[in-house]
Amino acid sequence: MSTEVSAPATAKTPPPQTAPAPTPAAPAEGARTGGRWIEHWEPGDAAFWEHTGRRVARRNLVWSVVCEHLGFTVWTLWSVVTVKLSDRHFTPDQLFWLVALPSLVGAVLRIPYTFAPARYGGRNWTVFSTLLLLIPATLLAFAVADPATPYWFFLVCAATAGLGGGNFASSMANITHFYPDSRQGAALGINAAGGNVGVSSVQLVIPFVIASLGLTAAGLVWIPLVLLAALGALLGMDNLRTAATAPKRRFEAVKAGQTWLVAVLYIGTFGSFVGFSTALPLLLTVEFPHSAAIHYAFLGALIGSCARPLGGLLADRHGGARITLVNFLCMAASSLLAWASLRTHSYSGFLLSFLLLFLTAGIGNGSTYRLIPSLFIARALRGAGPGDDVEQRRAEGRRTAAAALGLVSAVGALGGFLVNRALGTSIGATGDSGTALLAFTAYYLLCTALTWACWRLLRAGAPERTDDE
Repeated sequence: MSTEVSAPATAKTPPPQTAPAPTPAAPAEGARTGGRWIEHWEPGDAAFWEHTGRRVARRNLVWSVVCEHLGFTVWTLWSVVTVKLSDRHFTPDQLFWLVALPSLVGAVLRIPYTFAPARYGGRNWTVFSTLLLLIPATLLAFAVADPATPYWFFLVCAATAGLGGGNFASSMANITHFYPDSRQGAALGINAAGGNVGVSSVQLVIPFVIASLGLTAAGLVWIPLVLLAALGALLGMDNLRTAATAPKRRFEAVKAGQTWLVAVLYIGTFGSFVGFSTALPLLLTVEFPHSAAIHYAFLGALIGSCARPLGGLLADRHGGARITLVNFLCMAASSLLAWASLRTHSYSGFLLSFLLLFLTAGIGNGSTYRLIPSLFIARALRGAGPGDDVEQRRAEGRRTAAAALGLVSAVGALGGFLVNRALGTSIGATGDSGTALLAFTAYYLLCTALTWACWRLLRAGAPERTDDE
């Protein structure tokens, strides 16, 4: 007979061992959290950039370019449509108003659009602002469908096209946060060029669309493309938590003299590009009605768009101030050459002069935009002492520069309105655009002097070399 021996009643059984609760892992660098927000982003860190930053930045840049391209196409759509409104019996000055109004509205919208990505997220705002392009595309189709549509309704429809102009500011303000200082010129140049070439796309493609499907198709054809671009941005882009800009930073950008100095220069470069891009088809039709030059109008916007990344690359290598200074001298010479060609009634010389203007305006777009971060970084570094964190001051300069981007692009876009109004007023008062061309030449010379002032500011006393010296 066997018996079981039990443990004494006083013996205590040790409690079972429990594994410690796992510590939640911190999000990986560049990893997305809920709502596709990236919490940690350091493009200036070489290891981070090579491991994560480059790939994420490139993906966001691709969809930014696609959406901005469509924004420009809708913004400048009236540059082609006005040429096809000859049966409406509008005067040349009325037609130039239809071309100029989107530039004015787009310029005003660029101010709130600049701060929207920081407030709502770059991905979120890109999707929303792209979908807004459905409004001007649909209204255009309604306006041209009825021969009895009054002129005031055409003005309203043209004004809504300014929604596409606002996209540029939000796109540039968003993308600048994804790239390190050394790649800002190239990245911003590619992003801007991808949008700018939308003007050329409109002027090349839409005449064939109108010839095949009618004038209403000039608006309707963009609807499926806008929907696809918005879907791509929704799936492929990210929001950066580190891109938030405090209201104090925006105020600093407003009161900084550097902001307004570069804004005046940007009127001369980007304002010229937008103004001449939208005006050239109508201008050639008015000045040389019996020539074939109208069929080459799209080349101007194409050349200017492709030249913009070149301007950014040259500015990265040689300094934005140096390139911009030389460029404005070339713009003044090109404008004067266009005036001389008009006096001799040479449409080939007139067209070639404008193509040269587009080339220089495109280069100037890239180099002038590159000045913005350089000036604000130099401004931040100028007061640095021996014990100050130089990298922190650089970061502060970049954030203030990002806040200034929208103001600069807004003022610059006003140039598109001013160029068209100058041409329309000159033709209405004197019969041709010669007076306006002389005024453009004088303005480019003024910008040359102001660029020299920028150069002096950059060389005036930062404790170490800035990116633009």
